[in-house]
Amino acid sequence: MIKKLAASVREYKKPSVASAVFVALEVVMECLIPFFAAKLIAEIDGGCEMGTVIGYGVLLILMACVSLTFGALAGNACATASCGFAKNLRRDLFSRVQTFSFENIDRISSASLVTRLTTDVSNVQMAYMMLIRVAIRSPLLLIFSLVMAFVMGGGMALIFVAVAPILAFGLIMVTRLTLPLFRRVFRRYDKLNESIEENIAGARVVKSYVREDYETEKFDREAKSVCADFTRAEKILAFNAPLMQFCLYAVMLFTLFFGARAIIGGGTGFLAGVAFDVGKLSALLTYGFQILMSLMMLSMIFVMMTLSAESARRIAEVLDEEPTIHSPAHGATEVKDGSISFENVSFRYAKNAERFVLSDVNLSIASGQTVGILGGTGSSKSTLVGLIPRLYDVCEGSIKVGGVDVREYDLDALRHAVAMVLQKNQLFSGTIKENLRWGKPDATDEEIVAACRMACADEFIDTLPEGYDTYIEQGGTNVSGGQKQRLCIARALIANPKILILDDSTSAVDTKTDAKIRAALASTLADATKIIIAQRVASVMEADVILLLEGGRIIARGSHEELLASSEVYRDIYESQCSVKTEGGEA
Repeated sequence: MIKKLAASVREYKKPSVASAVFVALEVVMECLIPFFAAKLIAEIDGGCEMGTVIGYGVLLILMACVSLTFGALAGNACATASCGFAKNLRRDLFSRVQTFSFENIDRISSASLVTRLTTDVSNVQMAYMMLIRVAIRSPLLLIFSLVMAFVMGGGMALIFVAVAPILAFGLIMVTRLTLPLFRRVFRRYDKLNESIEENIAGARVVKSYVREDYETEKFDREAKSVCADFTRAEKILAFNAPLMQFCLYAVMLFTLFFGARAIIGGGTGFLAGVAFDVGKLSALLTYGFQILMSLMMLSMIFVMMTLSAESARRIAEVLDEEPTIHSPAHGATEVKDGSISFENVSFRYAKNAERFVLSDVNLSIASGQTVGILGGTGSSKSTLVGLIPRLYDVCEGSIKVGGVDVREYDLDALRHAVAMVLQKNQLFSGTIKENLRWGKPDATDEEIVAACRMACADEFIDTLPEGYDTYIEQGGTNVSGGQKQRLCIARALIANPKILILDDSTSAVDTKTDAKIRAALASTLADATKIIIAQRVASVMEADVILLLEGGRIIARGSHEELLASSEVYRDIYESQCSVKTEGGEA
């Protein structure tokens, strides 16, 4: 896990190392200052001249300035390294997510991915900042101060060693008790984000059904759960501070008591043979304070590491997640034509699912054909077409595009040749032009206008004050459902694909506009294979082949006239929608 996260440091290795070096030099200065301060006190006690005092004073000021400079340099390098590390880590996570298939995203959940890219990365960034500065500073300060304490105070410095096991025991207990709580907190964070995401995405439905209070209560329950777990963890962590304070003041009292006795009555016991004076007592107190402060900082590191350990694990889980769909090593980069062949295809979303959602599908579509697909809700129409550009991989059988198995294509090449307008339309924040250029990044203004004309999107774009430079809000909330669908169709058309899939993507436009779009597709994309999923028979009546799906199987296929004559199900759909009575299978 550490190795996986460390790979994101990259170009910030130098500032990371520089931070550690500057911290070490700062610590050296901090440990030398009390030593020379003790010497100054001893000189004053011995009746030295003013020149000696001034000399020591200048030296101490210079050492303080050097220490301050090293501290500032360490802080600057640490900030650069930690923020850069977090930037790289977010980029690596986001890049990894882009390689995921729908199956990967379904397993982790989009809300959890958002939490990992935000809260978890921030926690790890904070931990890294402490690691390259505080985690270097504290042990060095502890060791150097302890050495200097033995130099200045002899056996009295053993008190600092004696309190270490007490503090270590306290830290271990705190870590063991809080880690399970933090793990549970992050799982609750995922649910909290999921609730927010769902509520914002469905804001119109929430308001139309007057469910604001219900959603608020649901969110409040999740927020209270997070609060309760965090409160329990913080209560346990709160024991850390009083334990540190108790050890700090106990050591100070011990040092003052025995130090004062040694100065007044001479060194006895563990101070025997040590020439103890006020300067050494002052230095010992300073070193004692530094030792205990370094231990306190170490305890803070333990707390932060405890909190960030779960975040680091969750981030590593995403980085270790292997995409279930990936390009072959030397995949085909050219799609010859738009022919499609399904050969004994079966599919299920999970390996342990009890049944297939598609079963024994055999289908051959010639390049340039128009295929219509009808079927009730849950008949797996969208699943069928989603297998063509490998949004999912088949479980059994094979699918060929242009005579080549889709699993043998380079993914980018395959998906550039297959344009999909999904059932759930998605526009992104940016201008209309920027959204349309998703289909072709280097599209000219003339190509954009032509694509919009085919999709009948120009009709409303020309009425907008800023035309094609009109800004689309996140999710396309400032355009209607029909306008959004037409923009998404134009985005697909501008790519000039070999296969165009329209997944119920004209459901929000009127029948007249629907007919105009189909006519434009027939004349302009004559060589492209067009697959149209629709709920309206009128949208597929002119297709070369119409497929009727039920329960994940093709139960009928043929032209409009053939299906009217041979399929009772198709005839019932046609009659119910078109209010046409048929006799003997003829319209």
